[in-house]
Parts: sequence; C-alpha cells; structure tokens
Amino acid sequence: MKIACLAWGSLVWDPRVLLIRRPWFNDGPFLPVEFCRQSQDGRMTLVITPGKTPLRTLWALSSVDNLREAIDNLGSREEIPTKNRKRDIGRWENASQPKDEIEEGIANWANEKRIEAVIWTALPSKFNGQNGSVPSVDAVVTYLKNLSFEKRHNAETYVRKAPIQIDTDYRRKIQTELGWEPQE
Repeated sequence: MKIACLAWGSLVWDPRVLLIRRPWFNDGPFLPVEFCRQSQDGRMTLVITPGKTPLRTLWALSSVDNLREAIDNLGSREEIPTKNRKRDIGRWENASQPKDEIEEGIANWANEKRIEAVIWTALPSKFNGQNGSVPSVDAVVTYLKNLSFEKRHNAETYVRKAPIQIDTDYRRKIQTELGWEPQE
C-alpha cells in the first residue's frame, strides 16, 4: 500500500523514529495550518486549524506499507499514547468517504497523486490548557514575548525551523514583532 505522511512542522526537520522515504516533497495538499497549539515545553506548534488560510503542506512516502503500522509509527514519533491515536492521528484511505472538508481536500490530492492512504497529526488547537481553543495572533505574540529564556528558545527554534512555505498570518506577525525569521 502506498501511504503518504503529511507534515508542516517539526516532522520535516526532526523525523526521529518516523519511517519515511526521503525527501519531503513540497506539493502536499492545501490545509489550514497555524501556530495554535501551546505545547508543554512552551512552543506554539502548527496544527490544522479550520478557518485559517490553507497553505501547501509537505509530504513523504511512508517506508511502511501497512496503514495500522504507519499510524502507530507516526503516533510514536508524536508521543501520542496508543489509546489516543484513533483521535489524534488523522487517516484517509481510498476505500473511505471523507468525513469533512479537510479530509475531502486530502482525498482529492491523494487521488491525483495515486496514493492509497494518507496519515497526519490531528492534534487540536490548544491554548491556556483548553483543547480546541484558538488563540488570536496577538495572544500568541504576547504569550511568546513573556516566556522564560529556555522556553522562549524552544519556541523560537520551532518557529524559525518551520518550513518556509508554511507562511502563516501568525508567523508573519511573530517575525515582525519578535524578529524570528525562517532558518532555511
């Protein structure tokens, strides 16, 4: 089975245990991703955020040809507990009907590429401990400005290393306010 793994953040520069064939291709499906998930280490990470501007994502072929194994591998890389992988790892395969607009876009892209299945990290936005909470760009910038040195360093590294094509509204504001230019 030909399985694609989608990415827009740290999977690209830090795949760790993710079993993919290199390189990452830069012509993935358009998805609404934004810096809207506050992580435990202080970073604001990129997640699919309905209502935000769709951007061209990246993708790589999985080295695994079994969908269940590919999901478990991505879940391991993302440190998602096994019990949460059904919820937090998105998946589409050509035998299934897309359940929403985002999956429909992924399905159309996959069919054009002749890919049989697609997986992606499907963690929700999160801010101030609230899953599903989408912070404003000003709230994100204020939050990043007020981080301790170590957390700020982690957050800055993540923003700078995000693929250059992930040119979000929040990223442009962070660049303007904090000077965190892309590192590519």
